[in-house]
Amino acid sequence: MKIIILGAGQVGSSVAANLCGEANDITIVDRNPAVLQHLQDRYDLRTVVGHASHPQVLGRAGAQDADMILAVTNSDEVNMVACQVAYTLFHTPTKIARVREIQYQIHEELFAQESLPIDVLINPEQEVTDYTQRLIEFPGALQVLDFAGGKVQLVAARAFYGGPLVGHQLRELPQQLPGIETRVTTIFRRDEVIIPTGNTVIEAGDDVFFIAAPKHIRAVMSEFRKLDGPNRRVIIAGGGNIGKRLALALEKTCNIKIIESNPLRAEAIAEEFKHAYVLLGDAADEDLLREENIENTDVFCALTNADEANIISSMLAKQLGAKTVMALINRAAYVDLVQRDIIDIAISPQQATIGSLLAHVRRGDVVKVHSLRRGAAEAIEAIAHGDRNSSQVVGRRIEEIGLPSGTNIGAIVRGKDVIMVHHDTVIEPEDHVILVVTDKRRVSDVERMFQVNVTFI
Repeated sequence: MKIIILGAGQVGSSVAANLCGEANDITIVDRNPAVLQHLQDRYDLRTVVGHASHPQVLGRAGAQDADMILAVTNSDEVNMVACQVAYTLFHTPTKIARVREIQYQIHEELFAQESLPIDVLINPEQEVTDYTQRLIEFPGALQVLDFAGGKVQLVAARAFYGGPLVGHQLRELPQQLPGIETRVTTIFRRDEVIIPTGNTVIEAGDDVFFIAAPKHIRAVMSEFRKLDGPNRRVIIAGGGNIGKRLALALEKTCNIKIIESNPLRAEAIAEEFKHAYVLLGDAADEDLLREENIENTDVFCALTNADEANIISSMLAKQLGAKTVMALINRAAYVDLVQRDIIDIAISPQQATIGSLLAHVRRGDVVKVHSLRRGAAEAIEAIAHGDRNSSQVVGRRIEEIGLPSGTNIGAIVRGKDVIMVHHDTVIEPEDHVILVVTDKRRVSDVERMFQVNVTFI
């Protein structure tokens, strides 16, 4: 697929890195030649220096025969105009744009083909907000990912000594949880990836990925670790777009305090809340955190625009007694330094956002993609079409399919029903199949499995 990425910032660079390894023809456009040179040195892609929405620049990037434009510059307006130019002058089939300003988003009629012809809107701030909210709603979870419109979720939890199933085989899980349908799809044990069987023994320190209906998530988590109580007291460092959105989402169910260092910003956002408290100050101020009873805080969430400030304030909050600390971190190198040992959960905006983009790039009818383990693996929701003659999966038992190495099917959503798969489960037409692919090199093989051959009418 020939793809033009407009904007070489954090999101654009992350998407380029993911797509370059999948036999795509990638061109990335940015005004900063140094950033483009760095990307060209690392990946197999083309670069074009220039303004992303200018017709001449898009022409040099190859818009005349591109399959897709991903407009992810830092400017909503540039992204929107670039999609308009690509549609009008170059007839680009698929146009995806990052649009963050809520005043644009609330007017859906703006993005009709006869207005601004944008096929898909991406909002990283909302993606990160939703991701963080789910983590807060499920204490102890490392990731909580929605599939099939929320009918089923894939959850990562770390196993600890004392969990009823720790030290036991997975085949004992149904006896431990009678009446609850769940399936463990993948286990990450240090640097090892395990596709589990009934004989697999859970060890303390394992990162266990399991799939279940939302109402069963806490019950399943309790098998791997002591179950934490609900998160009620939350401190958010940073009153920017993400911090404000998260506070608005949580203020009806949690006791929310927002720490904002900018006086004008603090005053402005304080007027938007009915229950949350807005505090003017520095989130890395020890005296302020003590005054706000940090030792009784369930979650401290650092969501400023500065990685270093988020890391420092989270470390301090953890040292002063906060039960769980989360930090928004853009730089992958920082994530590797602080995750697990220093900060409980490092939130990567790129990994939270990239799935929304990848779902529109994948071949086959892929409707949802989530990045796992900082991009090392993927969880995919694909729809099966065709019949036994035209499809590699439809009409076949799971054991017949011949899944690529490191791939596991966790569940099928059939209409309103969620089915946890077994070796003899048969995939039917229009099933939503949820898979975990631990080897990114095999993603293209999975895509081909869900493509219908030319005999299907």
